[in-house]
Amino acid sequence: MSGSGDRSPGWEALLEQLAARRQEARAMGGPEKLERQHRGARLDARQRIAALCDKRSFQEIGALVGSIPRGDLPPAPADAIVGGLARVEGRPLVVAAEDFSVQGGSIGLGNHAKRVRLARLALQERVPLVLLLEGAGERVSNALERYPHAPNDLQVMAQLSGRVPIVAVVLGASAGHGALTGLLADFVVMVEGAALFTAGPPIVAQAVGEQVSKEELGGARLHTHESGVAHAAAASDAEALALVRDYLSYFPSSAWQRPPRDEAGPDTQARSLDDLLEIVPTDPNRPYDMRSVITRVADRGAFLQIQPDYGASLLLGLARLGGWPVGIVANQPAVQAGSITADAADKAAHFLELMDAFHLPVVFLADNPGVMAGSRAERAGTLRSAARMFAAQSRLRSPKLHVTLRKAYGFGSSLMAMNPFDGQTLTLAFPGSSLGAMPAEAGSDAVRAGPEAREQLAEAAASGTWSAADALSYDRIIDPRELRTALIDGLRATSARDAAAPLPAAHAGVRP
Repeated sequence: MSGSGDRSPGWEALLEQLAARRQEARAMGGPEKLERQHRGARLDARQRIAALCDKRSFQEIGALVGSIPRGDLPPAPADAIVGGLARVEGRPLVVAAEDFSVQGGSIGLGNHAKRVRLARLALQERVPLVLLLEGAGERVSNALERYPHAPNDLQVMAQLSGRVPIVAVVLGASAGHGALTGLLADFVVMVEGAALFTAGPPIVAQAVGEQVSKEELGGARLHTHESGVAHAAAASDAEALALVRDYLSYFPSSAWQRPPRDEAGPDTQARSLDDLLEIVPTDPNRPYDMRSVITRVADRGAFLQIQPDYGASLLLGLARLGGWPVGIVANQPAVQAGSITADAADKAAHFLELMDAFHLPVVFLADNPGVMAGSRAERAGTLRSAARMFAAQSRLRSPKLHVTLRKAYGFGSSLMAMNPFDGQTLTLAFPGSSLGAMPAEAGSDAVRAGPEAREQLAEAAASGTWSAADALSYDRIIDPRELRTALIDGLRATSARDAAAPLPAAHAGVRP
């Protein structure tokens, strides 16, 4: 066998060329542009990948794309997108980061091909796809070139949906094609100062004559509070990337796997929730913060709220319960008495479809006066949105567990999976819960009931829990202090489902 001293002639020069080209790719936009990028504790594309992924786990793909000058066009290191295979908490994923230091993170033809390659790789290997976005969209110089084919990663991402988890983090201004990839993600995080829009302020001013700042056009507050496009906000790059790591920990790598469980982990045992008797008032009209219930029911420190500022009368989140990852859908009596608005129902429909796609059990905590009423609600299409939510919860294949804490009226109870014999693993209620088509007082006013009828209606509402239990609308009426124990037992009762191989969802029907 030949030793290193017998190396074939010519290797030295080739390896030197390889090292030089790799160095050029890693140099990104150069020291001056990187210095600007790093202002305000902001990270560059490669630093973002390093912060997200396990140490020394990143295997770059396409580092030399864009390294050859084309006519008058200079080289574009990695063609303004750094991507490849990596690991997070030991589990593989595909990650891609737009590099704003190279031509504003714009998308050249090589960049397009790399996006398709990475998206297809995520589908092929059945691993999550994480996109770190900060770019100007389509590169203007593309019009000067001809490419042998026109790959489109949006088509591949549409195929990825529901097959593998897709996450997008918006870390600066993201426009055009890059922004569209973010909209196809399951979970979108925006850093303060970032913006997400179809076209930036200069193009908007030219096209429609509107003078608007990037924050007003598509800033983090707008998309987390008003549009619902983003699911979470973060104060910094580091905080956003830590949030992604946390989010992914609740999910399997693909729809062909079960969510990861750790029933032997810290705080996975049953325990009595004595302070629920203080947190949850018996008066059905008195508000309280449902988050206080959730944080006590869940394993300690294991609750990640989704879209807290959009459709805030409904709480959504990821939690662990006895070591099981679960989705939480809960009315929030502290906001609009927990009424279900159009925004709340829309975000819940998306969330429930996500839970179904990746086989996470869903815990419904109901305490609502029904679907939001009034002319404003009707103009907002609340009924259509509520129908979408109902269809999503009814189609759930994963275990669903329902709890009525104090009240659940009309369609509001159905949206929260209270309907008996609709595939629930467990249906529970606290004693004293009120049920019916509507609150007794409102029902009495609607039919102009006399004093005797009003009293009868009020008594019927007060005895609703017992009547429902008598008709098996609830499996059990429980002491609130037993809630965590009952839910953990309910989850464990579903363990036999593990014998069946999990598969992606294949729903028939049209969303309302």
